Amino acid sequence: ETSRPRLLRNTFDRSYVVKYLGIDTFTAYDCFKSAQNVQVTKNANAADLNQILTFTKKQNAAPSSSYFGIEKNRNVIIIHLESFQQFLINLKVNGKEVTPFLNSLYQNKHTLSFNNFYHQVGLGRTSDAENMLETSTYGIPDGSLFTSLGSENTFQAAPQILRQDGYTSAVFHGNVGSFWNRNDVYKNMGYNYFFDKNYYSSQSKDASGYGLKDKLLFAESVKYLEQMQQPFYAKFITVTNHIPFNLDKEDKDPNFKTTNTADQTINNYFETAHYLDEALREFFHYLKSSGLYKNSMVVIYGDHYGLSNSENETLAPIIGESSDTWNTYNNVQMQRVPFMIHANNLKGKINHEIAGEIDVLPTLMHLLGINNKNYVQFGSDMLSSKRQNWIVFRNGTIVSSRYIIVGAKGIKGTVYDRVSGKQIINFTPQEKKEISELAQKAKASLHYSDLLNNHNLLRFYTPTGFVPADPTQFDYSVNYQKMIAIRNELAGNSTSLYSRHRGTTTNLYRTDAAELKDRKQEITQVPDSVKNIKENTKNKNSSENTNN
Repeated sequence: ETSRPRLLRNTFDRSYVVKYLGIDTFTAYDCFKSAQNVQVTKNANAADLNQILTFTKKQNAAPSSSYFGIEKNRNVIIIHLESFQQFLINLKVNGKEVTPFLNSLYQNKHTLSFNNFYHQVGLGRTSDAENMLETSTYGIPDGSLFTSLGSENTFQAAPQILRQDGYTSAVFHGNVGSFWNRNDVYKNMGYNYFFDKNYYSSQSKDASGYGLKDKLLFAESVKYLEQMQQPFYAKFITVTNHIPFNLDKEDKDPNFKTTNTADQTINNYFETAHYLDEALREFFHYLKSSGLYKNSMVVIYGDHYGLSNSENETLAPIIGESSDTWNTYNNVQMQRVPFMIHANNLKGKINHEIAGEIDVLPTLMHLLGINNKNYVQFGSDMLSSKRQNWIVFRNGTIVSSRYIIVGAKGIKGTVYDRVSGKQIINFTPQEKKEISELAQKAKASLHYSDLLNNHNLLRFYTPTGFVPADPTQFDYSVNYQKMIAIRNELAGNSTSLYSRHRGTTTNLYRTDAAELKDRKQEITQVPDSVKNIKENTKNKNSSENTNN
C-alpha cells in the first residue's frame, strides 16, 4: 500500500498486481475475492430484480420520431478520446486552435454535439466509461467493475445487442489485452474481435506510456478494419492523451506552441490533445477516401478528466476564468467532456441539454432503430423529449438543468444554480421539493445499478429477442485468421470493405507519423507474429459466419 497506493482497489491489470504482491500473496488475495463474489452472488433474489426492472422502465424515455431508426444498418464507429475535456473544444493557445479538426467537426452541419455532457467515472476511470457506454449501467463504488466482476458477469452490452441485427464488432487498442481485464470482459460483452498490442508494431519508440501512439493506432488498424463484415460496430481507444501527457519531439507540431505555465502537466496536455486531433483528421480522411464514411455513424466522446482539480486554478486564466474565484462549482463543470454523433444524413446542431455517459447506449440504440424498453438501462435517450434532465456522478454529485448538488445530500449539501454558478443558501419550498426528488432518484439509480452488477442479476433476465453472449466462442489470438476465413467462405456475399474494393484500401491511408515515414509496411502488412498463428478451431458454421 505504501509503494503503490490503492493497488487492490483499482486493480487495472492483474499481472501488475502480481508484480507488487508476488504470486503466492496474489493467489490468496484472488481466492478471497472470488469467494467474496460468489457469496454476494448467492444472495441474489427475484425481488431485487423486480425492483430494478420497475425503476429502469419508469426512467425509460420513448424514442424521438424524428431520430428513431435514421441510422439503421449503418456502421457504428466509436472513438474514445482519452482524458479529453470539453474546454479544449474551440480553445486557442498562443493564437492557435488546440484541436482544429475536432472544432470543425463539433460545428459541422452533420454533427449532433452536446456541450453539457459529463463523464461519470469512479475509480475504474477508462473502464468505467467503457462500461457505461456499452451497458448503460454505472461502475461500482469502490474499484473497477471490469476487474472485479467483468470475468463472471452477464451483460446486455452494445456488441451483443447489435449482433441480433447482424452486426459484427471489434475493439482496437494498442495496449496489452489484460489491462482493465479487457480480454475477459469483451468476451462477456459479445465482442467478436479485440485487437490489442499483439496486432501492432512493437518497436519501443512506437508507444507512449499506455500503448501505441494514436496516429499509429489508426493507421495500423485499417488492415483489420477493412476485413470486417458490414455492418459493424467498432471502437477505437486512444492513449496518447494520457497523463503525464508526454510526446516525443518528432511527434510535436512545429507550428503549435503550447502554454508556458509553471505546471508542466498543463503544458504537455495541450500538446498531446493537439496530436490526438491530428490523428483523428488522418483517420477521417481515410473514412472518406475508402467509402466507409458514407455508410457510417461516427460517435466521439471523452472518457474522463485529464487535468485534476489541483491543476484547475493554474489552468483557469487560460480558459477565461479567474483563479481567485474558482470553487467547487467550477470543478464540477470541468467534468464535462465532448460528445458528438456525426453522420452525413444527420441534421447537426449543438445540444445544451444535460447528459452523461450513462445515456449513450439508449441514444445509439434508438438511432439504429432498436427499441430499448425491455433492456435494463439506467440512462435515457439524449434525443428524446421525454428524457431525464439530470445525471449523477459516481461520487453522488448531481447535475440537473437547474442545479448542481455536490454529494447528493440534497439541501444539506452544497447546492449551486447551474446556470449562474451562485450557491443557493435560502431555498424556496419548490426548490426544496425539486432538490429532494433529484437526490432520491440519483441515490436509487446508483443503488439499483450496484445491486444489479454486484449480484449479477442479468443472468436471470433475458429480454425477448436477445441472446446473451457466449464467451467461449471467442478467441482473440486468431482474429485475423478468422476474418479471412469468413471472407473467403462468404465469397461474393462478403460485405467487407476489402471485398467491395476487390483488394486492400490501406494504400489510401495518409499519415505524417514520424515513426512510419520509412515503414509503410506497418500500415499495409499484418505482422508475421499474427499471420503465423494457426487457427485452433475449424468450426465455421453458417450461424457463426452470420454473427461475425
